[in-house]
Amino acid sequence: MPSTLTLRRPDDWHVHLRDGAMLKACAVHTARQFARAIIMPNLVPPVTKVAEAVAYRDRIRAAVPADLKFEPLMTCYLTDGADPAELLRGKNEGVWVAAKLYPAHATTNSAHGVTSMDRVAKGLEAMEKAGMPLLVHGEVTDPEVDIFDREAVFLDKTLAPLLKRHPGLKIVLEHITTREGVAFVEANPGRMGGTITPHHLSYNRNAIFKGGIRPHFYCLPIAKREEHRLALRRAATSGGAQFFLGTDTAPHTADTKECACGCAGVFNAPVAMQVYAQVFAEENALDRLEAFASLNGPRFYGLPANEERVMLRAAALDAPESVDVPGLAAGLAKTITVFRPDTPVGWSF
Repeated sequence: MPSTLTLRRPDDWHVHLRDGAMLKACAVHTARQFARAIIMPNLVPPVTKVAEAVAYRDRIRAAVPADLKFEPLMTCYLTDGADPAELLRGKNEGVWVAAKLYPAHATTNSAHGVTSMDRVAKGLEAMEKAGMPLLVHGEVTDPEVDIFDREAVFLDKTLAPLLKRHPGLKIVLEHITTREGVAFVEANPGRMGGTITPHHLSYNRNAIFKGGIRPHFYCLPIAKREEHRLALRRAATSGGAQFFLGTDTAPHTADTKECACGCAGVFNAPVAMQVYAQVFAEENALDRLEAFASLNGPRFYGLPANEERVMLRAAALDAPESVDVPGLAAGLAKTITVFRPDTPVGWSF
């Protein structure tokens, strides 16, 4: 095992930074590890207009300390009847690098999401012609579908027909959680990518209930059986160009997680690269971490890889257990719990 690991500075292709006080508390942790990040648009209200994305980008840049080089890559929140002209304008003006499809009510702040693929067909056609990628939260929301099956059903019922209907559209299946998701991405080389989170690589669904309900392990898509976790680890560490880093870091204050109806989301930004390095070390694949973290994503999006190098050290994890959030309204908790796997992490960033 090497004592240090040097690689090109990585990028995070799936980040929730929130806004206001949460943004000011969380953005620095992503910027310390990553040169660029795909910013999710599910604010309240969602980011659907070019001007809204520009303003949000400015707020993100202002929240990052001046000594950190960090570029937020903005996305458009797709709604029913999304305007093709607005999508193209944002793409042509260099504001939007992609658009995000949330099935309505699938996850946090997705109430304005898409209710039918027919209702976004014109927008997707415009994206297809412009070479603008579609980022997909891959779950159905039918209440009759078991929560652990929602990704697999989405692939069959929604994503497969979408690929046929829009043969030139590039698609990222985000935060893959199943072996079916891995196989689906692998079956569509050239036009599909898949992001994988550090937490889905680290635990299976049993961990959510180990010794009681553990709300800080609850996210959407929810963790699945061990066979699926192992499939994700094989995909991430395979060296395959279709898979790349996306943390899906999603901060919520502790009180909104630790309550009768807790929020979905894992805040892993302060420990992301350390956990990824641990997974790759356990799989004897440290030589493939740079491709997953620093090369595959830029290649998919048509961007240059970062020239700057960073170093990871083989040492016990040194990271905060929580992050303070000053400035929230009275009565809200002022901390966000930082993700920790149940097994030791032997890397520092």
